[in-house]
Amino acid sequence: MTQPRRRRVLGLAVAGAAAAALGLAACSSTPPVDENVRTDLIDVNYKAADALVAGLQLDRKQPLLVATFVNLEVLTESSRLGRLFSELVGGRLAQRGYAVKELKLRENLFMKASQGALLLSREVQDISQTQAAQAVIVGTYTSSGKMLYLSVKLVVPEGNVVLAAHDYAMPIDANIKGLLK
Repeated sequence: MTQPRRRRVLGLAVAGAAAAALGLAACSSTPPVDENVRTDLIDVNYKAADALVAGLQLDRKQPLLVATFVNLEVLTESSRLGRLFSELVGGRLAQRGYAVKELKLRENLFMKASQGALLLSREVQDISQTQAAQAVIVGTYTSSGKMLYLSVKLVVPEGNVVLAAHDYAMPIDANIKGLLK
């Protein structure tokens, strides 16, 4: 074999080994999050709101209350994500013609600094009666590191009866990570 041909064969062998090593590294059991792909948070929360009221016979003139979504691990804490998601769900219900009371304008709610309008179970009945609300929308979220899991429920305050529930999940991307901080 001539010297130039030997170099070419050796070069191809080295390139092949490097490609194989890169290929093995890419076969990780935990695929990296594609920073260029983002979940449409508006769309998924609008769909959750639509699913929540689908098939229910609610009086569109009697108010609904929407509490800030809370961290499932610590129910008295929320985040920018919890506040945003409750805003999106409440906004979608208003777009659909439901009377949604704006809780941030109420003085008698439990407002925790940087947390939002948290409706504690002992206060739900009192607040809903004061607001003449037919139901309260509550939500929780938790993360597994790679996925965000959410549960939203439409609850009748008298007796805390769940009329409807919708659960959904989405991969945690850089946008969601930022909202969870």
